[in-house]
Amino acid sequence: MKKSLVMAGLALCLAAQVSAQATDWTKMFKISGYGMMQYQYNGQDGAKTNSFNIRLGRVIVDAKPHKDWTARVQFQYNGNTSDLNSSLKVVDVFAEWQKYEFFRVKAGQFKRPFTFENPMNPIDQGFMSYAQNITKLSGFTDRDGASSSNGRDIGVQLQGDFVKNTEGRNLLHYQIGVYNGQGINQKDVDQQKDVIGGMWVMPVKGMRIGAFGMEGSYARKGANGLVKLPQHRYAISAEYKVSDWTLRSEYIHSTGKAFKKSENSKADRSDVTVNEALGSKADGVYALCIAPVIKHKLYAKARYDLYRQSANWATSKTNYEIGANYLFSKNLQLNMEYALVNDRALAADHHNYSMLDCQLDFRF
Repeated sequence: MKKSLVMAGLALCLAAQVSAQATDWTKMFKISGYGMMQYQYNGQDGAKTNSFNIRLGRVIVDAKPHKDWTARVQFQYNGNTSDLNSSLKVVDVFAEWQKYEFFRVKAGQFKRPFTFENPMNPIDQGFMSYAQNITKLSGFTDRDGASSSNGRDIGVQLQGDFVKNTEGRNLLHYQIGVYNGQGINQKDVDQQKDVIGGMWVMPVKGMRIGAFGMEGSYARKGANGLVKLPQHRYAISAEYKVSDWTLRSEYIHSTGKAFKKSENSKADRSDVTVNEALGSKADGVYALCIAPVIKHKLYAKARYDLYRQSANWATSKTNYEIGANYLFSKNLQLNMEYALVNDRALAADHHNYSMLDCQLDFRF
């Protein structure tokens, strides 16, 4: 009897220990995510579309493996891909050492430190898409022909905030990193790393004024060997968020040629034909305002969005956008938008057309 009681006691102690360890393990992780359902009408002559779409679906696993470290793995589903077998992909896999506010080190696959808008969550960004200069010159569907990478790459980054004012608010931020330069889920091809960095000042609460630079290349291996296209880019950025208002503008300039085909498959990856007609320069600028109509509930918005794919007006595409965002709660919102598009690359009598976009976004 006594032996049975001892065994029962040991079993209870072991069960309690296992339960405590399981509880500690579950506390290490946090699962979240979001979905963006979209309806869009495009009135371009000869290319009209009218469709429902899953713009994005993401599941995020955050972890705290050590008191000084954080880590993240993020998966993404896109409903607008032509190949459903490749529509599910890993977009983030990184760990960051965060012991010091002024010096943090991140390693893995994550957002490039280029522009203010690139690292923003697409729901928080506020419009039907990122601005054209961001998507074309910051690693989304990049002008150089790299595969769609959501503004990300694989590498190591240093960043930090410092110079506190009397209120304890930091006035300066820096970030700099080295990357493969090939986009997500790909090793380096030309063994030359991209160097990307930026710095901004925060003179008053809610304001950021920054500058960014990128020196690197995008390369492919074809039947006759390696073809490398150097890329040189800079951005000038400003943002002011105050009393539920958001004002932001960014200019980007790029020098560097592009491959004729965007990399959407292994066959495209080996096509090293350079798009000579596109030229070696591009630029773009956007300016936006998101204004509260009912604070934390209903917002009016407007954006001027210009991109020149060959840095001249004959190849300019300008979106004039207005719309509204309504928040049912902090985790559910409805976005409506109208855009008048002026695309100079189209035939002279077809420059202008309209777009309508409606998105229902949720978080969990």
